[in-house]
Amino acid sequence: MESIDLREAATLPPDEVMRRLETTPDGLSDSEAQARLRRFGPNEIEQHRASAFGVLWRQFQNPFLILLITSALLSLWLHDRSDATIILAIVVLSVGLSFANEYTSERAVADLRARVRRTALVVRGGKPSNVSLADLVPGDLVKLVVGDIVPADLRLIEVHDLECDESALTGEALPATKSAPPCVAETGADLASCAYFGTVVKNGAATGVVVATGRAAAFGSIAHQLSNRLPETAFQLGLKNFSMLLVQVTVVLAVGIFLGNALLHHSILESLLFALAIAIGLTPQLLPAIVTISLSFGARRLAQRSVLVKRLVSIEDLGNVEVLFTDKTGTLTQGKISFRQALDANGAASEELAVLALVCTDVVLEGGQVISGNALDVALWEAATPERRAAAAGYRVVDKAPFDYQRQMMSVLVDTPAGSRLLLAKGAPEAVALHSGSDGARLDDVVNRQMDAGNRTIVLAQSTTASLTTVRAAEEHSLTPLGALTFADEPKADAAESLERLRKLGIRLKIVTGDSARTAQVLCRDIGVAVTGTLTGKDIAAMSDAALAEALDRTSIFARVTPDQKSRIIKLQRAKGCDVGFLGDGVNDAVALHDADVGISVNSATDVAKDAADIVLLEKDLGILADGVVEGRRIFTNTTKYVLMGTSSNFGNMFSAAGASLFLPFLPMLPSQILLNNLLYDISEMTIPTDNVDEEALIRPAHWDMRFIQRFMLAFGPISSVFDFVTFGVMIFLFHAGPELFRTGWFVESLATQSLVIFLIRTRRVPFFTSRPSWQLTVTTLAVVAVGALLPFTPLAHLLGFVPLPPAFFGVLALMILSYLGLIEFGKLIFFGATPARTAGTSALSAPA
Repeated sequence: MESIDLREAATLPPDEVMRRLETTPDGLSDSEAQARLRRFGPNEIEQHRASAFGVLWRQFQNPFLILLITSALLSLWLHDRSDATIILAIVVLSVGLSFANEYTSERAVADLRARVRRTALVVRGGKPSNVSLADLVPGDLVKLVVGDIVPADLRLIEVHDLECDESALTGEALPATKSAPPCVAETGADLASCAYFGTVVKNGAATGVVVATGRAAAFGSIAHQLSNRLPETAFQLGLKNFSMLLVQVTVVLAVGIFLGNALLHHSILESLLFALAIAIGLTPQLLPAIVTISLSFGARRLAQRSVLVKRLVSIEDLGNVEVLFTDKTGTLTQGKISFRQALDANGAASEELAVLALVCTDVVLEGGQVISGNALDVALWEAATPERRAAAAGYRVVDKAPFDYQRQMMSVLVDTPAGSRLLLAKGAPEAVALHSGSDGARLDDVVNRQMDAGNRTIVLAQSTTASLTTVRAAEEHSLTPLGALTFADEPKADAAESLERLRKLGIRLKIVTGDSARTAQVLCRDIGVAVTGTLTGKDIAAMSDAALAEALDRTSIFARVTPDQKSRIIKLQRAKGCDVGFLGDGVNDAVALHDADVGISVNSATDVAKDAADIVLLEKDLGILADGVVEGRRIFTNTTKYVLMGTSSNFGNMFSAAGASLFLPFLPMLPSQILLNNLLYDISEMTIPTDNVDEEALIRPAHWDMRFIQRFMLAFGPISSVFDFVTFGVMIFLFHAGPELFRTGWFVESLATQSLVIFLIRTRRVPFFTSRPSWQLTVTTLAVVAVGALLPFTPLAHLLGFVPLPPAFFGVLALMILSYLGLIEFGKLIFFGATPARTAGTSALSAPA
């Protein structure tokens, strides 16, 4: 096979390009395709594989980790090998834990993304078949229809009114018109005879030969960069704001501690390391790992429920959805469209019309089976008897104008068995009426009766203008309506139950459909859904943004809407302060999917819809989607548990350390001990993603609220500090402790109280009695407390700066722990008594709404 690039291919005749690529009109053989796949590699721009090195490298991008390593090196330089060894050991353990969890999570997500099916219609060995996108090779013949994402760089061979949206690559808003003849171009962005990898077919159809795949494609690297430019979600913005809050608190506290200790004539280096340890101890270092583990754990749980997550952070936003826009086909209905009958203008069944309807289709057949085509055309062929198919075969198709969403019609130019030339068109009743030159009042009555019965109805029309040689949108004029084609899509048996689940989750459902308003209204009536209001695309076009925004709350059905109108509706709904989800599966849904907070599609959707979506459902079922919403809220709830725990207990302990360092003649805890305490505490929290969540926390969406987190930190942090200072008094006045005994006692008390308090912080209910933690969280928490208590009695004690504690200490410790937990429980009653039940950001501790 000769080498050829896209620009050269654009200037050559199609036959010459195929000769150079060593392919034929029958395409490549399977064996040759496999050989080329081994030579050129998979047709992938971005390979969704877990990278161990990439995950490990990310661990060392943590600024606090860099500070720890710097501290260890500084200690080595000052010949303080014990501190250096402890700090480096903590670094290795921390990095190891984070790496193991994140790498496992990344592998799980890569496996999930691989399950999103992407195919292209390819001719191999003379037979059309759906081939995995990754298996395309140079020389393959590919067929394109409306809604396809161009799967590789193609030299177009046969074109039918093809237009491609190349805006993502060229910045040009209008679709590019394509043609088959050779062209001459100065740049790689204006090749009319080629279709670029990653662009979208907006209109028409075509056949092309693959010239380049993957990163070798003309815009492969650009498409890769574009695929990585994802906007931050509301959850990510919340994490960023939370991080900024911590940075502010940490900087102020660390600088104050360093200056205070330096003024008290403590060692400058010791003061610096202590301030650094305080800063690190105040920061929930494992928050990124906790978030990643929570999300990947949730993604695996969702995968078991037939929900695939392409972008992990979108799980959180799914849980926050308040308004869900969805089409009705396959969501509220069974999604299996069946052809019922062809009716003439008198409402009588007509076999002649059924044959003409079969002629006016755009499908790819192989062995009598439909390989590709839109749902209505597929239904026509599946319902066709052998006699009807034979009659349709008597018509010779001269040209066709495939369906597009602007015209809402398709047309074919055919030679009839009688030798005349006929233009057939079928589409939405109002679209055909615009091009009709006759009075269709009788047919309107037939159409209205069918729509009132809940049937999807389109109109078949003809024009006998003999001068036609090709089909063009402008020539779809003087049409004579022939009759109506009716289709059925029965409501799902569990549709009403799924809708009730969403309602109980606080989600408002709105239907956005290309079908008629009547059909959607009848469906809602059949499944028991109240219709609060209906707007059509014509209504929306006449409304200002302000008027449409005002009408959104009282409208539940949007019918006959265009892609731009869908996007407009989504944007205006978001502007009203709602988190918006959009469920769609067609090319006309792609922009709306991108504009929503959470774009949701299905595995059977068009490629452009699946690419635009954040979440892909293996089954188009609102019940499955409700499971995803619940999982998203569960993950957000468990994430906020860690945030509230980390900010309150860490703040309390570090505030205690800072205060004690100002009046004690020695540091209350060594920097390495603070780091070890923080690490052990974080290990106990690693299992928070597995924790059970109270039902009331799942009833309504919740969002980040930095003011609430600040109030929580300032309310519960000082309670922790009170018991720390009690411990200081016990160690000094009761046990007459020196530096080593003092540090040991506070280490054990601090670790025990801040670890055990998770059982209270995790719920507003009475812990264990009415809200039970997961067994994983219980085991790890108790294990860490036990490790902290036993460390002073192990051979590591001397290295860590610990000494054995007197037995009486543990009796006092038990009393202090019980008192501390009791005071926290009492504090919860006061704090949440003055806090709204569904304060944003408090989902972990929500009261019934």
